[in-house]
Amino acid sequence: MDETEHSILHSDHGCHYRWPGWISRMNQACLVRSMSAKGCSPDNAACEGFFGRLKNEMYYGKSWIYTTRDEFIDVINNYIKWYNEKRIKLTLGAMRPMDYRRSLGFIE
Repeated sequence: MDETEHSILHSDHGCHYRWPGWISRMNQACLVRSMSAKGCSPDNAACEGFFGRLKNEMYYGKSWIYTTRDEFIDVINNYIKWYNEKRIKLTLGAMRPMDYRRSLGFIE
């Protein structure tokens, strides 16, 4: 990630995500805040589903006690790359997410 890119943290409109202390911490960490539309829970469904799968497929069942933060970030990055480029999803017509996006013309 270069200097012009910033990590994005997506959340709902829960009061803890609107708390000035949280907003200040986000700004100090140079994180971009992304919030779903107010009162529109389907906006969060895809994110919550993905993170549920990530925890079940990658996180649970392993001991992370001796894993450094950088190693953990690498594991997550590798999982996300695998998820997008290799993992077949039946809900996408038995396609990989990147292949599905490509078929729709969203990416080349």
